[in-house]
Amino acid sequence: MELSASAVRVSIDERNGGRLSSIQLRGHELLVTESKDPMGWGSYPMIPWAGRVRRGRFTFRGGEYQLPVNMAPHSIHGTCFTRPWDVNEDGTLGIDLGSSWPFGGSAIQRFDLTKDRLICTIEVHNDIRSMPACVGWHPWFRRPVSLSFAASKMYVRDGEYIPSGELIAPPAGPWDDCFTGVLAPPKLNWPGGPTVTLTSSCDHWVVYDQPAHAVCVEPQTGPPDAFNLAPEIVEPGKPLIASMTYTWG
Repeated sequence: MELSASAVRVSIDERNGGRLSSIQLRGHELLVTESKDPMGWGSYPMIPWAGRVRRGRFTFRGGEYQLPVNMAPHSIHGTCFTRPWDVNEDGTLGIDLGSSWPFGGSAIQRFDLTKDRLICTIEVHNDIRSMPACVGWHPWFRRPVSLSFAASKMYVRDGEYIPSGELIAPPAGPWDDCFTGVLAPPKLNWPGGPTVTLTSSCDHWVVYDQPAHAVCVEPQTGPPDAFNLAPEIVEPGKPLIASMTYTWG
């Protein structure tokens, strides 16, 4: 799929996880556009969980569940970022949550592009039963770029690289951490290029700025391992809906 508005061009790769594969502002590419690792390029949706689930295990309403492990020893980023999505007549993308997800359900993505912003929306539905969910986006912004980011709290990671649930004042970066209490919308600036502000309905953000080639700023509806900390609940007729907006000047 291709979207355009004024000097903005956006490409969406429905075959490779329904991800944004390119965002070009006046010819300036914002995203890492290729990688041998499907986790390492574009901006992909994380559904029905975002980040890691500890050893792929969680309990929900008395039942115990085991997810496939795709980043040993944990499960990461959901079931939808490597699978093809369907393109619907209204321009949305749709997908079922896959056979490895024990609850059924489906997801929809919407994209709304104007000359000064791109709004991405995820909806997670289950019309049959209740289920836990945590969703988000994983954009890979290409360097050189500077990031303005500040938050009041950061999750402590334990020896398994999983949030323990304890919150502390954030230390100086670089980071591969989850934050809450963000003090201002994150802002990215490319020297000689655009400035992009990120906003979201999500109240958790993961920042990964350790790679030399990229910076990741990821809004999520909950922290990594949310299923074992504080998941959202999808009910029949009550989907989980989240949005992320890129705004440029």
